Amino acid sequence: MRLPRLNRWIAANRSLFVFLGLMLVFRSALADWMLVPSGSMNPTIVEGDRILVDKAAYGLRVPFTTHRLTHGADPARGDIVIFPSPEDGTTLVKRVIGLPGERVEMRDERLLIDGQPMDIEPAAAPLADADLPAATRSLTHTYARESLPGRPHAVMLLPQRSAARNFGPVTVPAGEYLVLGDSRDNSKDSRYIGFVPRDSIVGRAFGVAYSLDAERWYAPRADRFFARLE
Repeated sequence: MRLPRLNRWIAANRSLFVFLGLMLVFRSALADWMLVPSGSMNPTIVEGDRILVDKAAYGLRVPFTTHRLTHGADPARGDIVIFPSPEDGTTLVKRVIGLPGERVEMRDERLLIDGQPMDIEPAAAPLADADLPAATRSLTHTYARESLPGRPHAVMLLPQRSAARNFGPVTVPAGEYLVLGDSRDNSKDSRYIGFVPRDSIVGRAFGVAYSLDAERWYAPRADRFFARLE
């Protein structure tokens, strides 16, 4: 008796199962959203942001696998990419700085790519400063505008925090990328975990779907809804 009932229930909800299946395939292979729990990309991305990820940006994948059907575009300098940590598999969000074959170094927070220094200038606090957790706002912090070629963006500096403000020069291996967090003194990135293989990059973050403030009873941050990530 139970089996016929189960079959009838499945038949009655077939459209729902098809929808859920298609949604899972869509999120696995084409686009997804993810919650950002850490501040390594402040001020571009703030804790509580739910970011949108284009999983087809660097080639179509077989759903639920890491196997790519197409090569797609290569990650570009300035792209915000998603990939699993080589240490524990935790999903990380960082910005592409060095491309394969390039020589990258940092001197007192200033990047040099193939010997060419990148412009970095002091900047006023962005609107996102008010959205940072209280613990971060209480720290001495400043902002700067870093001008990667064609991809200027904000970075946050924490001068009193111990961090690797100098490294290299290092040459990025073929098929790999050097990535850094925009919160330059509070990010576990290529300075600590090494280069990121192209095959491990899941997708490119391009916007914020919505944002909730955990310190204010998860109140929505209206200014961050559908914000574009530069």
